[in-house]
Amino acid sequence: MIFKKSVRAAKFLFNSRFSALFSILSLYLGLSFLIRISFLVWSSADAVVNPFYILRAFITGFLYDLAMGLMFLFLYAFYLLLFPKRWIGSLADKAFTYFYVTIIFIIIYFSLMAEIPFWDEFGVRFNFIAVDYLIYTYEVVENINQSYPLTLIAVVLISVIILTFFYFKKLQIFKNTFSDKRPISSRFTPAVIIILSGTVLGFLMKNKQADFSNNLVVNEIGKNGAFSFLSAYQSNELDYSTFYPKISDREAYSVLKASLLQENQKYEKSQRDDISRNTEGGKEQRPNIIVIAIESFSADFLSEFGNKDHLTPNYDELSKEGIFFTNLYATGTRTVRGMEALTLCVPPTPGNSIVRRPDNDNLFSVSSIVKSKNYHPYFIYGGDGYFDNMNNFFGGQGFDIVDRNRGNPLSDKIHTHRFKIADQEVTFENAWGICDEDIYTQSLKYADKSSKENKPFFEFVMTTSNHKPYTFPGGKINLAQGDRNAAVKYTDYALGKFIKDARTKPWFKNTVFVIVADHCASSAGKWEINIAKHHIPAVIYNLKQPSQRISRLTSQIDLMPTLFGYLGWNYHTELYGKDINQTKVGDERAFIGNYRTLGMLKNNIFTQIDDRKRIRQFEVNPSDQSLSEVHALNNYLISETIANYQTASERFKNGRMKLK
Repeated sequence: MIFKKSVRAAKFLFNSRFSALFSILSLYLGLSFLIRISFLVWSSADAVVNPFYILRAFITGFLYDLAMGLMFLFLYAFYLLLFPKRWIGSLADKAFTYFYVTIIFIIIYFSLMAEIPFWDEFGVRFNFIAVDYLIYTYEVVENINQSYPLTLIAVVLISVIILTFFYFKKLQIFKNTFSDKRPISSRFTPAVIIILSGTVLGFLMKNKQADFSNNLVVNEIGKNGAFSFLSAYQSNELDYSTFYPKISDREAYSVLKASLLQENQKYEKSQRDDISRNTEGGKEQRPNIIVIAIESFSADFLSEFGNKDHLTPNYDELSKEGIFFTNLYATGTRTVRGMEALTLCVPPTPGNSIVRRPDNDNLFSVSSIVKSKNYHPYFIYGGDGYFDNMNNFFGGQGFDIVDRNRGNPLSDKIHTHRFKIADQEVTFENAWGICDEDIYTQSLKYADKSSKENKPFFEFVMTTSNHKPYTFPGGKINLAQGDRNAAVKYTDYALGKFIKDARTKPWFKNTVFVIVADHCASSAGKWEINIAKHHIPAVIYNLKQPSQRISRLTSQIDLMPTLFGYLGWNYHTELYGKDINQTKVGDERAFIGNYRTLGMLKNNIFTQIDDRKRIRQFEVNPSDQSLSEVHALNNYLISETIANYQTASERFKNGRMKLK
């Protein structure tokens, strides 16, 4: 009986004034289901095949799809309810309906199509990255244009929309919409059900509800791309004290100060929450320093870590000649996280990187330390440094800026020099910037300039060639463009050429090179945080000492303090990073995060906290870095994890990171 009534109700709705609305909603739910199935099959190797988890993900996903579909049709439901009976089927009615439906079809098909390359690149639904990309339209549009056949995509999109209209007409969906002239009173019930359902689901559904497991794939297939995009837009900033587990400030600083202190350091003041320390070095060396942050340079590209494609012969050679870090982990999954780790040396606070946040100038940073040693700091980037707020951040720490400078000014608050990379200095350029060979030419240029002025220089050089669309100058390597492996090999080629060119310079003998990845090529995997996908290489090259391999666990935030240790520097610090050589055995740790989920790896235990105030611990398998959840929790590791993230977040929020 109930079934028959349901069938009659469905027939009524699909053969009424609401015919188009329910047909579009059904189409969207069906397509979203197919996308969900496709992503599950696509990433099946990383999925936990638990029938209960999969079922829950699909049920949760259906609710997100329904909520999003109703949001798309929210205004149309009001229109169908309130449009006067006597004008139903008129030219005005048809014009509005066709216009609205066309817009909805464009949104639906484009959003679903856009999810496919995003999943391919990041292994997740839309998130902060997609929101960020909206701001930087030039780079993103150019990248899409260079990476994908836009004309073909546009043709497919238009064709699918036309085909949908054809089938809607064939099924007489619009005919029913324009011929049913029942009064408002008869339209009231279905319209109100649609409007209320959309409103209730919109308020009740939260994106974090899909994160019920520790398996990234299961969580992500349970989401809806458009819903995730809106959620990321709304929660671009995450307040630590609101969303994350806390301990008392007294305990937090007590644990933090015990964990930060190196063997050659003393606290300057006795205040409970003052982390400033004096570092005792030795005989100081003051070479020039060039820090090269290589885009998306995963450790597993290197022969050292099992790669058989011989992509990085130059880096492999440098690693044998310098100080090579074999157990180093990036703090995050984006360039701005790598920049934050290498300059501010802090754990990855939740939400956006500090590089992208307002009021991030004049912070205590690596620049503060090198400037105290009379160095001239440069930030050298081959794109336009307004992207991701890089110029304002580096300018705010006192760096001179070298970039493409396409007319995007620095903030008026920042007093720094900005130098444009002229067109005639560029041999190759894509959406993200000039090729690595050209950016290294800029590094040599400003090194020459400082050398002539007898001024020690500190350069932070950010490369871009190892980024989609993976294009670079032809004739350099034996692989075709447009492929990740080719981009890696070109990146390595350009690095080798740079070091060769630098050797011809009079300043080379007194210059140290720090060559490190900003993050890995991808972060997708079985777990919410995939530790293996944060493993990056780093080498300190041209130090005046024998080569060395450091296999101790090291965080990306420790790299610069470790360099200062090799140079024998005496300095004041408020950094969270530590000199690995002045860290007691057993006190090594690495901080790893991905916007919402944060963690600390220490003593083979990964302690994880998230924005649902959950605390989990996992034992890490040393052979493949897979995770096994443990239930007998180590409370001190929990306190140490929370202490680092809680204090770092609150120190930035309250202005405590500012230079005194």
